[in-house]
Parts: sequence; C-alpha cells; structure tokens
Amino acid sequence: MISTRPYLLRAINEWVLDNGMTPYLLVDTIMEGIHVPQDYIQNNQIILNIHPDAVHHLLIDNEAITFSARFNGKSHQIYVPINSVTAIYAKETGKGLVFPEIEDEEKSENSTIKKSTRPHLKVIK
Repeated sequence: MISTRPYLLRAINEWVLDNGMTPYLLVDTIMEGIHVPQDYIQNNQIILNIHPDAVHHLLIDNEAITFSARFNGKSHQIYVPINSVTAIYAKETGKGLVFPEIEDEEKSENSTIKKSTRPHLKVIK
C-alpha cells in the first residue's frame, strides 16, 4: 500500500493555510536524495517554509516535495523525499503533525489491526 505520509502532509498543509498560518516542514537531511541548501542545515535537519508566498511551484506528490525558493537572495530547486519529512506544523502555533520514524511507520502500516472496544486517539500538539 502507498504510505499515508504524503496524504497527511497535503492535509495538514491545507489546514495550516486555511487558518491563515505558515506551514513549516522539519526535514531529516541524512536521508538519501535530498536537495536543499547545505548552509541552512543544522544538526542534520532543515526547516523549510512552504507558504505560497515563500515558494514557487510547490508539489507534494506521493514520492517527494518539490519547489523553488530563495535562500539569502539565491534561487534553489528543493527536492525532499516524502520519507525525510519528520514534521509539518504551523510556525505561529507549533500545532501540526510529527511523523514516526520510517521503520515504525512501515511496521504499523503492515501490522494486523487489532479490534478494541474503545477508539484510540492521540492528540498531537
């Protein structure tokens, strides 16, 4: 099955924008295939503003997030594999969604769903 991660990224991005806030991505830059400005990486992570005013040609597909943006006045083509995104959140409130590590996500998506008598919801702030 296709990962739920790209669908959740698109949904939270839309929710943040609908609330008049700024969507930020937290990206793990250790993963292979990432193309981001190296000067802005700290502790193997980069935070990317994906608000429509900050980027051009944003595309969040099932494989990657791509867009062009300016960093310190210089234009860059950004390529972020979906699995390298560790969180998406609103800059103004910090509310959003943190993703589990890939191994944990794949394990939970491939495991059998156990029936329970109560629903289980987790609030993420």
